[in-house]
Amino acid sequence: MDTFVDEQLRYRIALASVKGMNRILADKLVELTGDVSVFFTLSQRELTELTGWDSSLFSEVERGKALKDAQSEVAFIRKNNISPLFFTDEDYPQRLLECDDAPLMLYYKGNASLQASRVVSIVGTRHATPYGRSFVETFVRDLADVCPDTLIVSGLAYGIDVTAHRAALRCGLPTVGVLAHGLNTIYPAQHRNTAVEMLQCGGLLTEYSSQQTVHKGFFLARNRIVAGVADAVVVVESGVKGGSLFTANIAGDYHRDVFALPGRVGDISSMGCNNLIRSNRAALLTGADDFIEAMGWTVRSHKSVQATLTATNDVTLTGDEQRVMNYLIAQGEGQINSMAIELDTPIATLSATLVELEFKGRVITYPGGVYRPV
Repeated sequence: MDTFVDEQLRYRIALASVKGMNRILADKLVELTGDVSVFFTLSQRELTELTGWDSSLFSEVERGKALKDAQSEVAFIRKNNISPLFFTDEDYPQRLLECDDAPLMLYYKGNASLQASRVVSIVGTRHATPYGRSFVETFVRDLADVCPDTLIVSGLAYGIDVTAHRAALRCGLPTVGVLAHGLNTIYPAQHRNTAVEMLQCGGLLTEYSSQQTVHKGFFLARNRIVAGVADAVVVVESGVKGGSLFTANIAGDYHRDVFALPGRVGDISSMGCNNLIRSNRAALLTGADDFIEAMGWTVRSHKSVQATLTATNDVTLTGDEQRVMNYLIAQGEGQINSMAIELDTPIATLSATLVELEFKGRVITYPGGVYRPV
């Protein structure tokens, strides 16, 4: 790589790492000087005279330390084929650039375009239930069927996040994980294999350099990137508090579309989503069809999710199994004792049918003998 280019990159990384530096200040510096290197070559007095600011940002000691750390980061970037994205670069995610608190510098490794024509962020609880995981898998699958150019974004965390990434990989959709740490590590370590797969069909994105020590506050801060890079944020399961609610709220501040999967009243894992819907901070979401309609997207072939499911079931299920599936699809769920009465079927026979449907991946069982269609 060209020495001049590396030197310019070092100045950019250093500028982004100066404590207190933000978009407003950086924009002003670039406007006044036309070159970020000037920030490091002028004295503190000269910078004060140039900008009219008297700030600790101009400390020679702090700027010197930033440059030294940046030199190591440039070496790390070159060694690991990482793409540095400064906020003035054409490749910097343009949706994120609309946000006032967008990071000055991003580090990206992968092959997916961050300027994809459609970007959906899917977030939710780390303690996902079968209901939430099943919805994500179905939603992503149906989205891939009609919008194959969609980029799926999440945070590579436990629960809904990693479910969204893995569902995208299975369906051939590119998926990007926004990390709360540098690209020198993967957290949680259990998701390393998934992260490696994502590098082949998607990528990993972060605002943090390999020099920075991981801090718990980073996990909340990265959610603004998850919200900012997307056209819409989908929240699937959340308690009354949590990072996914922060993501939803900031997405609303960014004027992004926000959707939430409703849950039963009293379900702890759905309280956050239900509150978002109740307070009109999120649109109620039942599947890919209503999402696509709400977004106004033109699709390749717009098939009803239910029709697709029924058509598939017609081919693979017996008559009794299809009858039970039709009931579950119509009702949303069924309790085995009530189903036995309404379907006029002995419990033993119905139980055997439900077991077969579960083996075929058509239903998920819940405590209390409750079944829901996949």
